[in-house]
Amino acid sequence: MESGERIAAQWSAALDKVSAAAQAAATAPAAAAATKPYDPLALFKTMAEFAAGFRPEQLLQVQMDAAREWTSFWTNALTPGATPTEKPRDRRFSHPEWQEQPYFRTLRDAYLLASKQLRETVRAAGGDGPNAAMMNFLADQYLNAIAPTNFAMTNPEVVQRTIETGGANLAAGFGNLLEDVAAGKGIVRRRTDSDFVVGETLAATPGSVVFKNDLFQLIQYDPATKDVAAEPLLYVPPLVNKYYMIDLQPKSSLVKWLVDQGRTVFVISWVNPDERHRDMGVEQYVLDGIVEAIGAAREAAKADKVDLFSFCLGGTLVAITLAWLAAKGRAEEVNSATLIGSMVDFADMRDWSAFVHEAHLDALEDHLAKRGFIDSTELQQLFAAVRSNDLIWSSVVNHYLLDKPAPASDLLHWFEDGARIPAEFLKSYNRGLLASNALKAGVGFEVGGVVIDLGVIETPVMVIALKDDHVSAWEAVYDGTKLFGGPVQFILGGSGHNAGVINPPAANKHGYWTSEARPDSGAEWLEGAERHEGSWWPAWTAWLDAHSSGKVKARKPQNAIEAAPGSYVRVVHG
Repeated sequence: MESGERIAAQWSAALDKVSAAAQAAATAPAAAAATKPYDPLALFKTMAEFAAGFRPEQLLQVQMDAAREWTSFWTNALTPGATPTEKPRDRRFSHPEWQEQPYFRTLRDAYLLASKQLRETVRAAGGDGPNAAMMNFLADQYLNAIAPTNFAMTNPEVVQRTIETGGANLAAGFGNLLEDVAAGKGIVRRRTDSDFVVGETLAATPGSVVFKNDLFQLIQYDPATKDVAAEPLLYVPPLVNKYYMIDLQPKSSLVKWLVDQGRTVFVISWVNPDERHRDMGVEQYVLDGIVEAIGAAREAAKADKVDLFSFCLGGTLVAITLAWLAAKGRAEEVNSATLIGSMVDFADMRDWSAFVHEAHLDALEDHLAKRGFIDSTELQQLFAAVRSNDLIWSSVVNHYLLDKPAPASDLLHWFEDGARIPAEFLKSYNRGLLASNALKAGVGFEVGGVVIDLGVIETPVMVIALKDDHVSAWEAVYDGTKLFGGPVQFILGGSGHNAGVINPPAANKHGYWTSEARPDSGAEWLEGAERHEGSWWPAWTAWLDAHSSGKVKARKPQNAIEAAPGSYVRVVHG
């Protein structure tokens, strides 16, 4: 009886959700026809060219190899007492029944074999550049979408949940689907019980906004020690997300840790742009952004120089800034620079090469011309597509099939709190840097009339890559170290693009690698590198200490405009 009442209550709640979601979907205004930030025709053309490019003998060999592998697969699967295959290192198949139950294990292994064969077939077609990258991307999207984990009858966890709830989970999940459709954003909303609030539970390290202009607010954090390093640290974040990835909960806040270590920390909080900022390009973000912030931080801290540190796109902008300062005879304003997960050599962009395609660039520019920026939702869609298993299909399973909230995550809360990017910035960045790889060539890209050449940079640089980085492949980050003219230190941290940065020493996670050697390739470097346990943070600050001019008395922020985290970070465009 108790079980029946529980299931009845779950069904009642599920039907209420479906009813409310259906009404919202029915009354939602029809979306107006709009341009797209990519060219759909280019996708079909790439697939057609791929299919036409196979030679008959090549296709025959692919088919013969596949037949041999499937014969072996089914012989093993149907042989009584055959040794089960090993559990794959794939989080999608972590539920015990994927390994313990022959039906689910065979289904899993058949999918993985088919996936391997399709990827090998795509590679066998050969080619490189944007077309090959686009075909690899499309193959991955297809394979991720058809995984047996994504369907109710072929996912053991969903089957178990459906039995427990009498199917109420699927009804409630359908309601969740209708809610997302009605929202019209084209994303699977992540449902969680978290109560993160910017300025309270996140981005809560005490400090003040001490400078601002149309592009950024400059935050200076309150000191936590009597004496601090003579050179203040200035953080340059990327534009695509807000700055506070480095100031999440106190236990994982890089800002708080640095302050506690005796550092004066400044942070650039970029404006969340609108139509007024459409003409703000790379040049404006370098000169009116970073260069202006360097001067403001030096003045606020009464310091001759600053230590810059940066992440992702922010590091690319810092490299351009260093070259501009060197060309202007102002290199002494920066004591050192640290680039984390940042690319300056774009020869190897992996999956991202699919989007640096002439047809997509043209479509994006037409799209941007109509409103002057790319929206944070569109950027979120892009990043989700590149990491579809983690950012799309896991939510489909959790919210549409299991009807379960996702675990609270401060890092994912930050990721979903995206920002826009101005039209001119994307145009100048995509055309001027990515497509031509201008920073490697050393010619063709100018800022304020200065040709940007990274070879003139003699400022000490620390380059930190992340081993499982899906945005900036660590080998590509390593290749970028060859472009700087001065001393470069390289560290390889564990984990991925975001989680590998937020790695407090107390957690003792991920590990990192170091080596003074500089072989030609990243793979050779890793072979000779020494692995260390824990976080790379202390190794980085030890390097900063080695380049510091000593200690000075700590200074609190003066002439505060408003309390940290400031108003720019709170702007959310609907």
